[in-house]
Amino acid sequence: MQLNRRVVVTGLGALTPLGLSVEEYWENLKKGVSGIAPITYFDASDQATQIAGELKGFDAVKAIGKKESRRMDPYTQYAVVSAQMAIEDAQLSDGQFDPDRFGVVLGSGIGGIITFEQQHSVLMEKGPRRVSPFFVPMMIADMAAGEVSIRHHAKGPNFATVSACASGAHAIGEAYRIIQRGDAEVMLTGGSEAPISPISIAGFSSMKAMSTRNHEPERASRPFDAERDGFVPGEGAGILILEELNHALQRNAKIYAEIVGYGLSGDAYHITSPAPGGEGAVRSMKLALRGLDPKNVDYINAHGTSTPYNDKNETEAIKAVFGDHARKLAISSTKSMTGHLLGASGGIEFVATVLAVKHDILPPTINYENPDPECDLDYVPNVARKQTVNLAISNSFGFGGHNVTLAAQKFTNS
Repeated sequence: MQLNRRVVVTGLGALTPLGLSVEEYWENLKKGVSGIAPITYFDASDQATQIAGELKGFDAVKAIGKKESRRMDPYTQYAVVSAQMAIEDAQLSDGQFDPDRFGVVLGSGIGGIITFEQQHSVLMEKGPRRVSPFFVPMMIADMAAGEVSIRHHAKGPNFATVSACASGAHAIGEAYRIIQRGDAEVMLTGGSEAPISPISIAGFSSMKAMSTRNHEPERASRPFDAERDGFVPGEGAGILILEELNHALQRNAKIYAEIVGYGLSGDAYHITSPAPGGEGAVRSMKLALRGLDPKNVDYINAHGTSTPYNDKNETEAIKAVFGDHARKLAISSTKSMTGHLLGASGGIEFVATVLAVKHDILPPTINYENPDPECDLDYVPNVARKQTVNLAISNSFGFGGHNVTLAAQKFTNS
């Protein structure tokens, strides 16, 4: 099997704590705006973590319709709306693609947990006969991919990836491979997550994984900073349209960037902690850069969760992969602004990476105030930077030891 077909990005869609469009998301990333605020979806006063990156102003009824939105968990709603954005951005209309060659791969770490929690309450309070007949299709983690494919007549490869915080990145990588090997010409891909529910927040809090800087939400997510104390949860979706190059050229599509690498690995170490030295991350980055010169990488959109172990281990992994070039690289964690969108993080962060390549602008790592001696690289502190970006990578790592690296470069038709 030859994996020699070139794959380009032709459409983007995003719902994030920084805005309900790609344009708003990108502008606020460049400005270094924080999307973190006190939780409003429920009374979080008894929770250890009381802050999150919510989708401010999102109206599912307006976006999807009352009847249909009520039959979707929020994570599916976010995917459906972001997918529509990406389709429109790519100007991909009926007649411009073969439905049998148009596929969907979407990732979600925990799927319909809000529906699960709500319907469990119904079961306990009202009995089994009152559980919704839509409970199962609303809750399962593949339904975002199913709903999107139905809406856009995508009859090609269709599945979901579930690998915790690497889910969205795995989806993009697998969609890339599907086009490379000739099983589709167009793929809609990315990640979606809606994890801001009482049980989800309680569970992550019990693990001591999240920040408790509740008194200053905007400063709570602080990747690579010496005073980081855990991640801040966020919600939303990041969706991309990938196309085989000739297919994109034939319809005169605009091209944001070309995907040129996908690396994946497993730590085989621990259910939540990364392998020492970021050993698994080292392998995923090296695999993504096969056939590429690591010295040509200009920018890394880091996993950068703002947890003590992840940021230290990712820094060590970058040094192991890039050697002396690590100190010439620009690295940033956009989670400092959005919070951690779990399975959707790889989606929105690859959108940001593609836009950095397209526009030669590096989003910052905000709240970087106290340098950590163990995190001593260039994290584009606090202010966006204008810089040529010819080649960039995006890292995503998940509980269970899942590691993914995606590589994108400026498109040249040669």
